[in-house]
Amino acid sequence: MTESRKDTTVTDTIGDITKAAEQEVSRGFSTRWPLNSTFIFTFGALGGMLFGFDTGIISGASPLIESDFGLSVSQTGFITSSVLIGSCVGALSIGALSDRFGRKKLLIVSAILFLLGSGLCATSTGFLMMVAARIILGLAVGAASALTPAYLAELAPKERRGSLSTLFQLMITFGILLAYASNLGFLHHNLLGVRDWRWMLGSALVPAALLLIGGIMLPESPRYLVNKGDIRNAFKVLTLIRKDVDQAQVQLELDEIKEVAAQDTKGGVRELFRIARPALLAAVGIMLFQQLVGINSVIYFLPQVFIKGFGFPEGDAIWVSVGIGVVNFVSTIIATLIMDKFPRKKLLIFGSVVMTVSLAILAVMNFVGDVAALAVPTMILIAFYILGFAISWGPIAWVLIGEIFPLSVRGIGSSFGSAANWLGNFIVSQFFLMLLDAFGNNVGGPFAIFGVFALLSIPFVMRFVPETKGKSLEEIEEEMTRR
Repeated sequence: MTESRKDTTVTDTIGDITKAAEQEVSRGFSTRWPLNSTFIFTFGALGGMLFGFDTGIISGASPLIESDFGLSVSQTGFITSSVLIGSCVGALSIGALSDRFGRKKLLIVSAILFLLGSGLCATSTGFLMMVAARIILGLAVGAASALTPAYLAELAPKERRGSLSTLFQLMITFGILLAYASNLGFLHHNLLGVRDWRWMLGSALVPAALLLIGGIMLPESPRYLVNKGDIRNAFKVLTLIRKDVDQAQVQLELDEIKEVAAQDTKGGVRELFRIARPALLAAVGIMLFQQLVGINSVIYFLPQVFIKGFGFPEGDAIWVSVGIGVVNFVSTIIATLIMDKFPRKKLLIFGSVVMTVSLAILAVMNFVGDVAALAVPTMILIAFYILGFAISWGPIAWVLIGEIFPLSVRGIGSSFGSAANWLGNFIVSQFFLMLLDAFGNNVGGPFAIFGVFALLSIPFVMRFVPETKGKSLEEIEEEMTRR
């Protein structure tokens, strides 16, 4: 009898909370904050656009900075890769902070760091100041890369989580394309007596301001709110972003989140290694492979490749990067449309095969052919390589690190995965120009190495990466903790 009365009290309490939340919604939560799901997911992914913009903008600016500051090749490479030092630190530190303070607050902090770093980059007076500014910018990029996938995954319904989480990668490619367009627009235009590369780097202030405005208006993750015991606001957010379902279905989703959250222990590094080792291995591995296939050698250094390898003038080389940026963006749109129609693992393997074949042909061709006549075939093969990456490894790696970790360590787990990405990114970006120089500016050398990693990624996916398509985060958590 006592137990029955206790159950009734618990039920009544939950009912009271639900009624209170419904009354809040009916009073107009979405009119006080005039948001809809399109706004939320678009602005939630805006960190990806800044990620892409700030990594892509340096490709056109670096030859100009090198000339203006009289830098060596290694110094230019370090300016490019120094952002990755900050990114590793930002990615590793932001996870624990987001698990403690929430995804929304840390997105706002990231936006402020983007503004500070972009402003300092544009006003740098020498090598050391530029490196310091790029490290600050890296803190923001790393934070956004760890926060955004987890945030989007926690907001999205399971049926559309793949395509909605792919918005992060779509925004990255859009940011890269905007950066290339900015490079092209400001090249040789020293407006108001200010050097063109300063305008290129300073243009990042515009999307950074948008992220700050969006971050202030975005809701907190409902799963984070449940984990902190704020059931009322979790219900409000779910109601706001699930307008295509009725209140009963929202309540069912909330109940599932609460059930899993009740089983979770306190998150931390020790807990991450204890309960989430299979997820951690998959996340770190997939993020390392995403970079070691060489994608950012193209994003950062494509103009340098065509200037040094094929003798292109600066303007023509930037036009090549714009064309590749268009391929990258359009391919990611395709990935967004098909992401929830095909298993994640099959798409990853397909992308690895396309990249391996493209890179192998490109390497052999540049070693045995007449390099002077190979500029156009090289562009075509790089475009196919980008296509293979953009419909598979580009978006899916970020989708997966937001999906596969338990709720209690999702923030810190995403941080470790993101930090692995930045470590691989640093290795590729720091040594690419040196490799290119070691092979006598023949692109076949470094791209052959990237092709080997593309091939090795296939058995890794088959052995260690889980299939997550169509499953709720709670179902994935249950499966991963059984491994």
